[in-house]
Amino acid sequence: MQRVAIIGLGLIGGSIGLGLRRWAAQHPINGKPALDIVGFSSNLDKQSAAQKMGAVDRTAWELPKAVADADLVVVCTPVMAMPETFKDLAPHLKPGAVVTDVGSTKSQVMRWAQEFLPAHVHFIGGHPMAGSTASIEAADADLFVGATWCITPSVSAGEEAVKTVLGMVAALGAEPYFVDPMEHDAYVAGISHLPFVLSATLVNSVARDPSWRDMKGLAAGGFRDTSRLAMGSPAMHRDILLTNRDAVNRWLDTTIANLQQVRDHLAASGEESAAVNAWLTSYFSDAQDARIAWEVQKPRASEMMPEQAPGVGSESFSDHMSRMFLGGFARKRQPKSSGNGASTGDAGTDV
Repeated sequence: MQRVAIIGLGLIGGSIGLGLRRWAAQHPINGKPALDIVGFSSNLDKQSAAQKMGAVDRTAWELPKAVADADLVVVCTPVMAMPETFKDLAPHLKPGAVVTDVGSTKSQVMRWAQEFLPAHVHFIGGHPMAGSTASIEAADADLFVGATWCITPSVSAGEEAVKTVLGMVAALGAEPYFVDPMEHDAYVAGISHLPFVLSATLVNSVARDPSWRDMKGLAAGGFRDTSRLAMGSPAMHRDILLTNRDAVNRWLDTTIANLQQVRDHLAASGEESAAVNAWLTSYFSDAQDARIAWEVQKPRASEMMPEQAPGVGSESFSDHMSRMFLGGFARKRQPKSSGNGASTGDAGTDV
């Protein structure tokens, strides 16, 4: 049985625990679940909730006890808490342990990992592109099914450590996507970080107006959909912006320029102006076309991932990746090959 420690038990940490516990129960080794999931949170209410809902096998009251003898450590804390978390983890990680995270920014996290984690462990940066404004109470074993999971290995990470994280991702039903940390931060600044800034800006713009008390009774679906992200954790949003400020500022500049164009055209002439009408129609049509094209695109996995990985016969890509869960650790428990050359221990790690 391999040990996985989940540090931070919000929506993401709780959902990872539920997903891995389900996978481990479905693929037992010697009649027992393949994994021992240990959870830790500085918030005792979340820790209690995670145990009650079955997101972890057990919890630890102290961080050192949570990571003791862990083969895989998944850090699910807020981004700005990661440097201190890495410092606290460092003396208690066993040699060869794999550490990964789920932070929304990667460049700064990778630097912190290099600075604070010991050389005898392997760090693989990660970021699942899934979630909501909820916390542990909304944890779901299926949260990551079909989602993209960004992977940014450190330069010192070994191949088996990468396979360990890839196996975890596959066991959770997500699709891995290798990306450079700086590229990751530039991309998500536009498609993830900018949206919650715009959502909060919309709410602040109208809620701070004296007429909000009367107009809020008229707000309906459009306002509800656009303002949903404003309900997310203020601390989380703050931390993300502070660790990705350059990339976010670039997208803010682009957005401000676009808004200024709209304002300039509206102010240029009366509403009957043919030029203004044409420009506004084109502006909204371009946005509509781009949104429809994104909505109907094929899932990234079906475009970029083969149905079968090379050399695995009829085994699906997901099966193959999940079979590598915990990489080299898994091979240690495989018995000697039988007479026909096939290992008799593979079933314990196959999905």
